Amino acid sequence: MRIAIPAEDDKGLESSVSGHFGRARYFVFVDVENNEIKGAEVVKVPFEEHGPGDLPHFVREHGGEVVLAYGMGQRAIGFFNQLGIEVVTGAYGPVKDVVKAFIEQVLEVDPYWKEKIEREKEREGHCKH
Repeated sequence: MRIAIPAEDDKGLESSVSGHFGRARYFVFVDVENNEIKGAEVVKVPFEEHGPGDLPHFVREHGGEVVLAYGMGQRAIGFFNQLGIEVVTGAYGPVKDVVKAFIEQVLEVDPYWKEKIEREKEREGHCKH
């Protein structure tokens, strides 16, 4: 299984899950066999700006079968699902810990990620004036 995680930087398993799926500059692709991490590859997102479906296709091109992300819009989730890629939202923390917890089926997700992202968007909107 190959798991794709949007990351805050290019430190691989030591990176943290990006709080903004669509703004992540890097993805960590983690290879899992027999419930063990066998390897990780950091891939820089190849486009500055993207349209609907670009990131799901990017993940598929790199063999991603599951995406562990913090926040993601319904449209993006729909694109992933159409490509046969499973999406788990609300994931946070170091990539290595998130993947291990997912493998062991004990991943704790933030059930309030949508509300937190909406509040952040509101704050960003107020800051620009």
